[in-house]
Amino acid sequence: MLPGRAADADRERVAETLREAAGDGRLPVTQREAICGIAAMAAVQGCPSAGITCSPRGPVPQVPARGPQPGGGPVAFTAGHHFALTGETDAVALAEAATVPLSVILQVTKRCDFGCVFCSETLLMGDPTLGQLDTIRGNLAGVQRVFLSGGEPLLRRDLPEITDMYSGFIIGLPTNATRGLTMAPKLAGKVAFVNIGFDGPRSTFSRVRGDYDKVMAGVRAFQQTGLPISLSAVVLRSTLPGLPYLYQIAHVLDAGKLKLILPLRKGNALGLAEREFITVEEARDAFGRLTELRAIHDWRAAVRMTPWVPETEGHMIVIEPNGSAQAWPVYDRPDLFLPLGNLLEEPITAIWDRYPYKANHYAKYLGASIYTAARSAA
Repeated sequence: MLPGRAADADRERVAETLREAAGDGRLPVTQREAICGIAAMAAVQGCPSAGITCSPRGPVPQVPARGPQPGGGPVAFTAGHHFALTGETDAVALAEAATVPLSVILQVTKRCDFGCVFCSETLLMGDPTLGQLDTIRGNLAGVQRVFLSGGEPLLRRDLPEITDMYSGFIIGLPTNATRGLTMAPKLAGKVAFVNIGFDGPRSTFSRVRGDYDKVMAGVRAFQQTGLPISLSAVVLRSTLPGLPYLYQIAHVLDAGKLKLILPLRKGNALGLAEREFITVEEARDAFGRLTELRAIHDWRAAVRMTPWVPETEGHMIVIEPNGSAQAWPVYDRPDLFLPLGNLLEEPITAIWDRYPYKANHYAKYLGASIYTAARSAA
């Protein structure tokens, strides 16, 4: 035993006292959460006998992921909250045979309560009605995954009704989580995963995104209702030192995936200093360091980094609130959008026919054109 280190039995007695105090309200929430964080970090750092285990306040329901989980076909949706090939067929062959995209991003609002320094979506537009969203839903037949995105989708009070409307899809919910306390209980069991914008430890997060504590409260609310989470970050030069800590946070939170992207020169990001934009080579090196640390510390979350190269150009199909479908990002377009048609007027098959980035779409979402490491087994 190390000098001054308590025995396992002593630590367990202290842990039990803390759990009882938290349960009957004698231990303030903030203190309890601080202790939980210390315990979790100790476990990550190779000290599983730290003696404190923290469960969420109140029971966590066993909630099945909403939407189809493809099985038996060439593509599966994984515990890392991404698609993967199940057989020998490659992404190019699948793209050539496809009549619809694997995944689309549907902006249910352009409104947002944050002003992230890197945000590319700053133009306002009226929210679509439920009737318009239902029309779009019908025209998306055959698509596997739909991101109900923004702006900030939790600003829509009718979001639970929208998730019900889209229950036939794998639903991803990108959010800043600031309204998680209110909305998480209403969304339990309705989405496959919640993708939370989270850019690093407190100082980094506060500088580039906003209120760290408010977002962490939302993260805990999603977890307490049994909703799976992933984390998503925009990588700037000034946030590179925080990436290992971010990966550790993702592990402690049991995130399915840590998604990393580079900023695009649009919207608020036009105000970033030029030095904040790292090169593809620097991104590759940063990813390599993360995967080395992952092996050392046994961090479990999948990690995926998207560089902006010819092979990832236009890989996303974004549907704006007015139904307009856009390929994004298209590097030589002033707003990075290439118009494809309108989902209020025609089906996704027609949009797909004129979409020039089919191979890039399948390659990116199947991990063939980006840096990837799959989620590790527990």
